[in-house]
Amino acid sequence: MEIALTRPATRRELHHACRAVPLAANADRTRLMTVRQAKSPGRALRSLRHDLDRLLPIDVLTTHYPDASSQVLLNVALTRDTRSVIRRAATAHGQKPAEFVARTVVAAVERDKQVRARQLAVQLRRILVHHAPEDVLICTARILLDRRHPAPPTPRDADSSLPSSGSHPPR
Repeated sequence: MEIALTRPATRRELHHACRAVPLAANADRTRLMTVRQAKSPGRALRSLRHDLDRLLPIDVLTTHYPDASSQVLLNVALTRDTRSVIRRAATAHGQKPAEFVARTVVAAVERDKQVRARQLAVQLRRILVHHAPEDVLICTARILLDRRHPAPPTPRDADSSLPSSGSHPPR
């Protein structure tokens, strides 16, 4: 499971949380990962929130891998007012609150994908004004391959951190 925090955890908060649950943190301590055994992914999320809510500034808990229905589960703590608004909106749409939230989130993600695709198309059209399509394709392929298979450092790259005085430390 992944834990997104509202702010970076302090070292003390992280220390206390790690005593309750084994955690791995990213470099800036805003995202954590853990494994939780439970009868279902939903139960795992709920029990994790129960164990960590008082220890960390949790924003969202998510399952890291999709479930059998290809869904990634979210666990978000909502205020009483927010839950009330959701219940009213769900009732107005003839849905259960969880179903309403799920459909709303899926629709928002889809809209975001469409907006990003349109933005990318606009940027690509601007590039194609100045560059041949073949050149853009070759450049894109190189960038994607470089990301997938980073080049190993050359001996020159490794020596670039050494002093430039010409004398090297003994090896």
